[in-house]
Amino acid sequence: MKKKLLNIFLLFLIGFSTKAQQVDNQILQDIYDGYDINVCSHTKQKMLDKKLKATASSAGLNIDVIYTRMEWDIDPAVANISGVVTPYFKALNNLKQFSLEKDAALIVDSVIYHGNSITSSDSASYFMNIYLPATISANTIDSVSIYYHGTPTSSGFGSFVQNKHNGTPIIWTLSEPYGAREWWPCKNDLNDKIDSIDVIVSCPNGNRAASNGVLVSESHGANKSTYHWRHRHPIATYLVAFAVTNYAVYSDFAQIASGQVQVLNYIYPEDSNYAVAHTPDVVSAIQLYSQLFIDYPFQDEKYGHAQFGWGGGMEHQTMSFMGGFSFALMAHELAHQWFGDMVTCGSWSDIWLNEGFATYLTALNYEAAPTLPYWAQWKQEQINKITSDPNGSVFCDDTTSVGRIFSSRLSYSKGAYVLHMLRWTVGDSAFFAGVRNYLQDASLSYGFARTSDLKQHLEASSGMNLNEFFADWYYGEGYPTYNVTFNQTTPTTLKVILDQTQSNSSVSFFEMPVPIKVSFDDGTDTVFVLHHTTSGQTFTLNTTKTIDDVAFDPELHIACLYNISSNVGIQKVEQKGDFYVYPNPVINRVYVNAENELIKRVEIMDIQGRILKTIDVPNSRTNAFIDMTDYATGSYMLRVYGEKSTYLQKLIKH
Repeated sequence: MKKKLLNIFLLFLIGFSTKAQQVDNQILQDIYDGYDINVCSHTKQKMLDKKLKATASSAGLNIDVIYTRMEWDIDPAVANISGVVTPYFKALNNLKQFSLEKDAALIVDSVIYHGNSITSSDSASYFMNIYLPATISANTIDSVSIYYHGTPTSSGFGSFVQNKHNGTPIIWTLSEPYGAREWWPCKNDLNDKIDSIDVIVSCPNGNRAASNGVLVSESHGANKSTYHWRHRHPIATYLVAFAVTNYAVYSDFAQIASGQVQVLNYIYPEDSNYAVAHTPDVVSAIQLYSQLFIDYPFQDEKYGHAQFGWGGGMEHQTMSFMGGFSFALMAHELAHQWFGDMVTCGSWSDIWLNEGFATYLTALNYEAAPTLPYWAQWKQEQINKITSDPNGSVFCDDTTSVGRIFSSRLSYSKGAYVLHMLRWTVGDSAFFAGVRNYLQDASLSYGFARTSDLKQHLEASSGMNLNEFFADWYYGEGYPTYNVTFNQTTPTTLKVILDQTQSNSSVSFFEMPVPIKVSFDDGTDTVFVLHHTTSGQTFTLNTTKTIDDVAFDPELHIACLYNISSNVGIQKVEQKGDFYVYPNPVINRVYVNAENELIKRVEIMDIQGRILKTIDVPNSRTNAFIDMTDYATGSYMLRVYGEKSTYLQKLIKH
């Protein structure tokens, strides 16, 4: 599809750091609360438990929509729409008829082609068939005008809603994922963006219409006012929107490398004081995203907020519809202008490319305020949410379910943490370079992308093969649990054994670089990165300083659970020959590690030598453990059978 590409000025960052663009700490301090951590996205999530079902159709596959003019007559006091939609399209083959999507509740008054009325009909679910009087040749550009009216149905999250605020009527639209067809005839898919649009809304005097792009004109008659919005960037069907009510209007401004960005605010008059105090907070987020990635992608038009009747928001291109103005909500919807609007997921199965990025970018504002604790809080709360259920993949396996598409745990939280783990795996420089290249790829920019496109760019920037990462974390379900054993064999030597179990059988092993922080008695510390490729893997860390303490993944780079057994600075390690036993005394598990031979069997005996428990080690390994959680306090004997020798050790159970 032909694209009208924007000239983008990439801000090259030398010595990248997320701290390069500082977010005003007082802004975050004033507005950050539990809501902002946990619901920093759309109130879409309030609807998820309703298990709404929807489907896409194959309408319009033989045309490429290159421009659409939309003219509507809207009275916000009446749940009705009437108007004319004129799509200009290129025939992709010799064409005698084509189809659009349209709800049967919309009544077609006429379809005009070259000044004459032509035939149309409804068929199947949401299909509107349009019959041309003669065949047009492939690559011909043509148009039809569809005059219609009706009371739209409303699915998904409320695709066409008539309501009131403070007693004043309002109508708004919200089409994600499939709802556009319920209020206008359209090509409703994720493979063809409309290259440009004009939205012309007439409404009773005293109201204003908010929409995409730039307000190029407004006129006022005896009873009605007309607002003409023009948008000259490709736009996905579900991002076309309008809202009509008695808005108050003002602007904020953000300065970025390529110039000034207008932030146009359409606000309920009764909420003006609140909004004026909070909407300027989004300026720092515009500047941060522009610095980390590329400049705001619709800078030649605007960014904006239009208030509507939700507690959350929806990222309509160049003008997000907002139910409130918390920093996290504004930062999330703004982030979609890069991830979701400029580059849009090419399938609802790839929705994390929209929602995971927007959730993660919101958190980058917290990282950019290092004197505040919210970055660490955000990471821990996402891990808690991800690990609250053992199942589920970031890949959306049911795009007929609105609830599954917009799963808060999977598409938002786990999607965001997959990005965080990718950043950890490939490194900051490669991660941000790869994402910038993804946004600027001529085949993706202002178009559609799939997960494989992001993967390809991160592989190119890092030089790494990410097949296993995406197989585990994107397609695979669940998360790992690490059983970590820290064994201090000398004051300056640490043995680390990493065992791993998986919450879901779809992943046999999560191969990850695992960070271990070792603290020393002189007050310094070092982070060792262990390349964990198999369960039971043993690592020996040699230092020149006396080890005082150790910590597993202290910066929360991995979405996981973990259990730790450690004798560092606490328990004496019992050694005999090539065998090490720890901890002793034991509270839960006792571990055995062998250096130069394989362990075949481990036994626990009472003090009289009666065998209480036997563990046969499959395939023989250099490490094993026995769980003694339920054993009574007292003395026991541990016997280890190796290939070459036998080891006997007295244990104290606490």
